[in-house]
This record gives sequence, structure tokens and C-alpha cells, in this order.
Amino acid sequence: MVISTGDRVRENTSEAVNEEIRSRTAANVARVVEAGQAAIVERLQALDQEWDIERYIETVAPSISLAGMTLGLTTNRKWFALPILVQSFLLQHAIQGWCPPIPILRRLGIRTSSEIDEERNALKAVRGDYRQVVGQNGQLVSVALAAAQHSS
Repeated sequence: MVISTGDRVRENTSEAVNEEIRSRTAANVARVVEAGQAAIVERLQALDQEWDIERYIETVAPSISLAGMTLGLTTNRKWFALPILVQSFLLQHAIQGWCPPIPILRRLGIRTSSEIDEERNALKAVRGDYRQVVGQNGQLVSVALAAAQHSS
């Protein structure tokens, strides 16, 4: 069975790592909200620059493949096995949402585009971009995160 594109990396990540990423996201939102409107704007700009896990994979795979092809051409033909292996992992990632670098990148806190969008939407909700989100100050972060998860 093929998992939907938006969920495939999370579905192939341990729940402990997913929870760590969720907790870090909630802490980011809480910290920025506490700092005020200017910090929200600054964090939203930083989120626009954050690389998601797909971009990391799309950068690492061809880099390793090119290195393997270069070494295969210049030193030993056995190096041609490296780009074949990397491209097979890239295909596996495209189909299943998993490949060997995924667990490492996830443990490093690399998020999916959906997870980045959840933080972005939570901050926009707190800023007032989504007027239908209401809550008391103590609940604002959790309400904003819940709204973001439903809007992505």
C-alpha cells in the first residue's frame, strides 16, 4: 500500500521521534508568542527559509550519485555501484516515504513541509491571521497548533 504523500515520512518515523519534533514545534511557538509580534514576523521569515526533509534528500542523493559517477570514471568502475544504490533508495523514498537517511535526518529534527506549515499556521493564527481561532492566553498555543494541524 502506498501512503499519502503528506504522511509518508511521519508514518515511517518512530513515534518517539515524531513526538520530539511535535514538542519542539510547540516550544518554538510558545517561545515566539511570548516574545511578541516582531518575533512572530521574524520566525515566519525563518520558516520560509527552512529546508524540509524532501529538499535534504533531493540534495544529498544527487550529490552522492555524482561523486560515485566521478569516482567510477576516474578511479575504479566499482564506484558505479554507489549511484545505483543511491538512486534505488531515492526511488524507494518516492514510493514508500522511507530510505536509509530518513531516520537519521528525523533524529536531527528535520521536518516535513507539513510540519513546517503547522508551525507557520500556528504563528499566523496567534498573530490574528485566522480570526476564527479563539482561546484564552493559557490555551492559545495549543489552540493555534490544533488549528494549524486541521488546516494543513
